[in-house]
Amino acid sequence: MAIFMDRHDLSGTTAADVAEAHRKDLDIQDRYGVKFLTYWFDQRRGTAFCLMDAPDMETAQCVHREAHGFVAGEVVEVSLSAVEAFLGRIHDPEGVPGQSSSEMDSGHRAILFTDIVGSTEMTSRLGDRMAIELVRAHDAVVRRCLGQSSGREVKHTGDGIMATFVSITAAVDCAIAIQQEFERYNRGNPEPIHIRIGLDCGEPVADSNDLFGSTVQLAARLCAAASTDQVLVSESIFREYGTADLFTHASRRRLKGFSKPVLIFQCDWTKAGVQ
Repeated sequence: MAIFMDRHDLSGTTAADVAEAHRKDLDIQDRYGVKFLTYWFDQRRGTAFCLMDAPDMETAQCVHREAHGFVAGEVVEVSLSAVEAFLGRIHDPEGVPGQSSSEMDSGHRAILFTDIVGSTEMTSRLGDRMAIELVRAHDAVVRRCLGQSSGREVKHTGDGIMATFVSITAAVDCAIAIQQEFERYNRGNPEPIHIRIGLDCGEPVADSNDLFGSTVQLAARLCAAASTDQVLVSESIFREYGTADLFTHASRRRLKGFSKPVLIFQCDWTKAGVQ
């Protein structure tokens, strides 16, 4: 048995329709040796994502085909730990069948990366012990801001943190808060910490065989492309955030792993109110 997540294009379908389809999957799943764990539905974008334990992809599709006919367009194998880290749950929450579309988790997430600028040079200059202390200071600031913005840490990258957010607004506001916190930190410390941040958002299953594959890749590339104290965001973040005044210096850049130049926006966090 393996864990799979699939993606359905269901434009025009309601949350009640998808909840009923999920119930029908549960009714017949035992015949196929499949266990449907939970699902996410994004009515605005017309997409649904199912998480299931199944012998193989085709068997999971057979349950959908017999139960209601909503066959998935894409299926990828995933790990439960990754799903829980990115999406926050691996089972149906209480009250799913009766939830309205506004209450149903869409599965859409913003992904944020932080990175300490010059961490290799810092270690060489200060030594391992002092460098570790500065990484710990970075972690404390970032994790405090994540907690205040309902962000979820996915993993530590050694000299940075990857996090996920249900709300695009919360993700951008958290990035702003992080930079503002480091600005304050650097005023009172002889050894400053400068970081860069990258942000993108997307669906759990899109055009990659990995969970949030292309979204994670772009957020990481944006972070790597950012200069000292910069926050770079994707076009998707720019369109979703809703306050264009914060974003400046739009440009197209070639990023590793992307065949075409990517439209990038700089978030001018100095324009935001002090957190």
